[in-house]
Amino acid sequence: MSTHEEETAAATVAEPAAAGGRRTVFRGKVVDVGVETVRLPTGRDVELEVIRHPGGAAAVAIDDRRRVCLLRQYRYVAGGWLWELPAGKIDPGEGPSSTAERELAEEAGVVAASWEPLGLLHSSPGVFAEIIYLYLARGLSEVDLGHEGDEVIEVHWLPMTDALAWCDDGTITDAKTLIGLYRADALLRAGNGC
Repeated sequence: MSTHEEETAAATVAEPAAAGGRRTVFRGKVVDVGVETVRLPTGRDVELEVIRHPGGAAAVAIDDRRRVCLLRQYRYVAGGWLWELPAGKIDPGEGPSSTAERELAEEAGVVAASWEPLGLLHSSPGVFAEIIYLYLARGLSEVDLGHEGDEVIEVHWLPMTDALAWCDDGTITDAKTLIGLYRADALLRAGNGC
């Protein structure tokens, strides 16, 4: 998917049918929380609490030994450590594929020669406007890590079969990671394997 196609898809999916505007309650560095008056498909106008977010992208990085990169990352909001794919927020003017490439290098210390889209997901569509784009990354080479000061991350490589077992047994609970791993495995099983 080209950057233009990604941006068009994001705009199509993320924009609501506005009926009466938005009242911002809080605007931070990442999110904008507000009350929006929207028109439902039934024609009824309602007020909804909506959290606007620029979106994100995640990479399922698979090496030549069919190992996947998982981060063990401390997440205060989740109450501790989570297993996650390398991922991050889309910066202004940046397309989702560029975000995935940047985050893979910064968080996992690798770059990829090959990128394949794995679709998108809505993280919590009842209140949260975030869309996360997923990519399969292969043909990996090492680069320097670039963890930010507020990130506490351990980089791990494990067999894809083990990662999928962790999805099944509840060890992995992060939605983007669950969906990314299952979609990557389906693509690889379809004949596009490592």
